[in-house]
Amino acid sequence: MNTMKGGGKIPLYESVADRVAQLIGEGTFRAGDRIPSVRALGRQFQVSLTTVMEAYTLLEDRGLIEARPQSGYYVRARFPGSTAEPEMTAPPLKPTTVGTAELSMMVMRDTRNPALVPLGAAIPNPELLPVDRLNRMLATESRKHAVASVSYDMPPGCERLRVQIARRMLAVGCALAPDQIVTTSGCIEAVVLSLRAICRPGDTVAVESPVYYNFLQAIDLMGLKALEIPTHPRTGISLDALRYALDHTPIRACLVVANFNNPLGSLMPDDHKRELVAMLAARRVPLIEDDIYGDLSFSPERPRAAKAFDEAGLVLYCTSVTKTVAPGYRVGWVAPGIFQKEIERLKAVTTIACSTPTELAVAEFLANGGYDHHLRRIRRTYARQMSLMAEAVGRAFPAGTRVTRPEGGFVLWVECPERVDSLVLYEQALTRGITIAPGPIFSATGKYRNCIRLNAAWWDDRVERAIHTLGELGAAMM
Repeated sequence: MNTMKGGGKIPLYESVADRVAQLIGEGTFRAGDRIPSVRALGRQFQVSLTTVMEAYTLLEDRGLIEARPQSGYYVRARFPGSTAEPEMTAPPLKPTTVGTAELSMMVMRDTRNPALVPLGAAIPNPELLPVDRLNRMLATESRKHAVASVSYDMPPGCERLRVQIARRMLAVGCALAPDQIVTTSGCIEAVVLSLRAICRPGDTVAVESPVYYNFLQAIDLMGLKALEIPTHPRTGISLDALRYALDHTPIRACLVVANFNNPLGSLMPDDHKRELVAMLAARRVPLIEDDIYGDLSFSPERPRAAKAFDEAGLVLYCTSVTKTVAPGYRVGWVAPGIFQKEIERLKAVTTIACSTPTELAVAEFLANGGYDHHLRRIRRTYARQMSLMAEAVGRAFPAGTRVTRPEGGFVLWVECPERVDSLVLYEQALTRGITIAPGPIFSATGKYRNCIRLNAAWWDDRVERAIHTLGELGAAMM
């Protein structure tokens, strides 16, 4: 049958699509839910299989559902349109020392308390990690390489792992030889080694604002200054503001998370990445790129790295498997370009080498463990959970609250009305068994007092209740 709409006939498949879309909009089917199969919906609506297929194709085109091979059709994660996004940040363009060390450590220490709802530190949900498979591979690889597993593997590190990394770097847009990669104990060591290779006490490092608090602590411990650059929650660091800063301030290095920045979740477009690399190269300013969230894109295509546009060897590309596979394995790496020898020397005199058994296990997992299949699964899960958490924040938090809409990763940045004090909220939340990351720890000068970062790696009734509690606490400050 055909139905009437707006005075004219519309195709039957469009009518079916509209009815399914209505069910999604009303919450009958939520993000990540499986909708009826083609055959089941045909029976329910008494239409042909061809009509349902055309309806589902239309819904895919509208971005409402997605097909998963040998599984069916699922509701795509979509951020609520009713909650506004934060605007471009506006930190003062002035180098400054860092003064948030103790508060940052408090948030990190909260992770040791299993009784707290873990919305603070940006750690992955271990229930989504391939724990059993990795542990089997760890045991097998340790037996297979018995002597190597208990020996130092001097920089540049485990060759088998570096071969696998070099192969995967092709998806990032980089053609690198294994010898152009140095393994590290996680991504943060890669970043710290890069800072040490480039900077000296008193130097200034340009960073996004807000910026991951561990970067600020590293900058502080090395006696450096941070220059916060305005950053857009969708497209990342402001190139105009950075250009102005470069022209008016001696900047020794730039530290950026181009893909799914922590905490904003921003994703720099490729043309911005190309312009960023060229702008810095023209001034011989090295770029330290942290791409730890790059593999967690919600779209099928993984974004390219800024390193892909590096022609001068001035981009030091840092990442790890911390957010995707095994944070406790501490397996990371850096592709340091022209700083290779200095990075290897610093690695050797700092920790000599990395843990060989975990590097062998990760190498085997990358080669034969189904890493891409694992990524597809956790990307879908995190996309759904980010959408559900954003919806919950929109319902529970005070009017005027803004929420980011990341296209990857698993952290949300929440900008509350000015009267909400995130430091007070942090203390009150702890008394309710909830940990969050207050905004000031993401700024060298303690900005973002009305903002918090939330970890969406977990989602269940307990987390949903915690979001509701945070909203009540915030509303009480209004």
